[in-house]
Amino acid sequence: MIVPVLLFAVGLVFLIKGGDWFVDGATGIARRFGLPELLIGATVVSIGTTLPEVMVSTTSALSGHGEIAYGNAIGSVICNTALIAAITAAVRPGKVDPKSLRLPVGFFFTAAAIYAGVAYTTRYFSRSTGLILLGMFCAYMFATVWQMKSHSSAHPPASRPEAEESSMLKDVVLLIAGAALIAVGADLLVDNGTLIAQALGVPESVIALTFVALGTSLPELVTAITSLVKGHGALSLGNVIGANLFNLVLVSGVSVTLAPFSIPQNSTIAGHNASLVLDIPVMLAVMAFLTLPALRRGKLSRFQGIALLAVYAAFCAIQFTI
Repeated sequence: MIVPVLLFAVGLVFLIKGGDWFVDGATGIARRFGLPELLIGATVVSIGTTLPEVMVSTTSALSGHGEIAYGNAIGSVICNTALIAAITAAVRPGKVDPKSLRLPVGFFFTAAAIYAGVAYTTRYFSRSTGLILLGMFCAYMFATVWQMKSHSSAHPPASRPEAEESSMLKDVVLLIAGAALIAVGADLLVDNGTLIAQALGVPESVIALTFVALGTSLPELVTAITSLVKGHGALSLGNVIGANLFNLVLVSGVSVTLAPFSIPQNSTIAGHNASLVLDIPVMLAVMAFLTLPALRRGKLSRFQGIALLAVYAAFCAIQFTI
């Protein structure tokens, strides 16, 4: 037990330092091209922080543990929204740009409708479903690149003295190095944290929806906290929303395409599959509660953050009782 605990601590250090570099690189790139931080967070940063989910879910699916791949994707969306974005809103609520928010939010709910439709009708994620989800990922990236080009044309970056400009190479290196440290740190935390949880007798399905989901969402959490400290709240929100979309279209898309699986049947609520009764509805509800008011008012409120944190605490408590 000593070795897992030590490796767990090393992973935490990697996450903290990696998050610092990652945010610095991302905000440097955003400033250089005159792009909104929310847009950068919903694309470049989100891809980097979603890498742990891709690795964990794909490996789990290929090894025959579809319940971990499935639970990790849904659990990560819930964790990103009701814990990570909630912390951002509760600590430092602020304005958001509805125009930059519409694209990732629209794609998320479209992907969620497909995901939920398959879950409630066939209860089996086939390879064709995975290909559809991956197609949505490609469509989102194309639409986002188009939006970035349009924004750059309308808002050219302001010229700055050469001395004040950070090197483009430096920003890219910080982004890549930060992503690498985050990925390694998250892997260390998930692997060793899962060993600790299993030693304590926690069921695999519960580990996937709570501990593994939290572990693979640590990059988003570190990015959120670092962004808040550095005053880049929009980057954090964009990262969370983009990561949620990628959990459905990229993480699930890759794992389902490589190894199709059925919805886990490990736990029930009132005789019904707990995932259909609790997990998917909570995922949709917390995303709607976070994004719809922000789209309408153009800002987040502290009440949203506190309410979402309460929902996450209740969700985790229920998971350990069913």
